[in-house]
Amino acid sequence: MNENKIIAWAQALAGVAQCGLTYNRTNAFEVERYSEIQRIASDMMAEVSNVRFEDMLELFDEQSHDGYATPKVDVRGAVFRDDAVLLVKEHVTGKWTLPGGWVDVGDTPSGAVEREVWEESGYRAKASKVILVADRNLHYPPGRFHIYKLFFLCDLTGGEALVSHETDGVGFFREDDLPELDLNRTSSGHLAACFAHYRSPALPTEFD
Repeated sequence: MNENKIIAWAQALAGVAQCGLTYNRTNAFEVERYSEIQRIASDMMAEVSNVRFEDMLELFDEQSHDGYATPKVDVRGAVFRDDAVLLVKEHVTGKWTLPGGWVDVGDTPSGAVEREVWEESGYRAKASKVILVADRNLHYPPGRFHIYKLFFLCDLTGGEALVSHETDGVGFFREDDLPELDLNRTSSGHLAACFAHYRSPALPTEFD
């Protein structure tokens, strides 16, 4: 059984169901049909994850009230000091990642990454360049949602190391002395791209 394919199919089915429910709320037959697709997607996702069917169905049902289905947006900030990158230690996993998280409604992408860097690390930074735009499905272990990850090169402007309710550690690390990464949030390949763009800012933005 290829779990990655099953998750990708479940993501696609959940998207079809969300769009169908968005545009067919007044047609009882269509609501029933798309709700069944949503249940199938939930069952598939629950089968290959540690999330219960009921919880997965509730999550997908909440999404179905948000309109047309599109990928979620995650931002990550690459902040450097003396050829070392800023990483934070995730409270949940105990592993390290570039600071970042979801873009809130009303945020600009640059404003979101600057906020996430400050909230998770205590440092202030200014976004200066988009390093890459990555389709998470192509580079990371599959998750419940289809996600675009935006990596920004950021200039350090102030602040000091402070942990948050999401982080247990904050530090700057050189490329040859990295801690154990949370590979669900920051891959080694994408972190290498961040170092490359820091050293050569004229490199073009990467995508997909």
